[in-house]
Amino acid sequence: MIEVYIDGASAGDPGHSGAGVHIRNDQQSESYSIPLGIMNNHQAEFFALLHAVEICEQKGYDMVSFRTDSQAVARAIEKEFVKNPTYREIFLSIQQVLSRNPLFFVKWVPSKENLVADDLSRKAIRLSKAEEDA
Repeated sequence: MIEVYIDGASAGDPGHSGAGVHIRNDQQSESYSIPLGIMNNHQAEFFALLHAVEICEQKGYDMVSFRTDSQAVARAIEKEFVKNPTYREIFLSIQQVLSRNPLFFVKWVPSKENLVADDLSRKAIRLSKAEEDA
């Protein structure tokens, strides 16, 4: 089973945002810092999951446990519903990719268990700011 820790972060509401994805299995780990541009923190959390499921699909990972410290993301996937229309489009994109994955779980974890993904998301914020300045 592949474990994927995700986090989204924003420097403002909205502000420069980034996603952190940390993938672990028995043999190796992979880390991604993905600049997201300007959005709010909840949007960044959903985009972090979208990027994570897309990466896993591209790599052919078919048994995946996603770990997030966002209760909103975990609940939305569990209930297969998102109330806020701001997140509906990204949520539907996530569902579409997940529907092609035979076995996945999305689990809420406390922030202290998600520190690597948190660090990666903050690095992605710095990358987002640098892209704008370039």
